[in-house]
Amino acid sequence: MNTYKFKIKNLDCANCANELERYFKKIDSIENVSISFMTQKLTFLCTEENKEQALEEIRKVIKKEEPDVTIEEI
Repeated sequence: MNTYKFKIKNLDCANCANELERYFKKIDSIENVSISFMTQKLTFLCTEENKEQALEEIRKVIKKEEPDVTIEEI
C-alpha cells in the first residue's frame, strides 16, 4: 500500500470536506481516507495497481457532489 496526497482546490467548508470524505470511504480500492479542510489536503492509501481506478472513482464523486472542486497530486 502506498500513501497518496492531493491538494483540494475550491472546497468551500468543513462540512463539504466531511461529506466528500464520507463518500470516499465507500470506495473499495482505497483505505484510510482523510480530508483536511484546514490544509486543503486529501490523503489515502491504495495499491499502485488500484491508483488510477481510485482516482477515477474519486473524481466521479467530486463531479457529482462538489463540481467546483479539483484535486492535484502533491
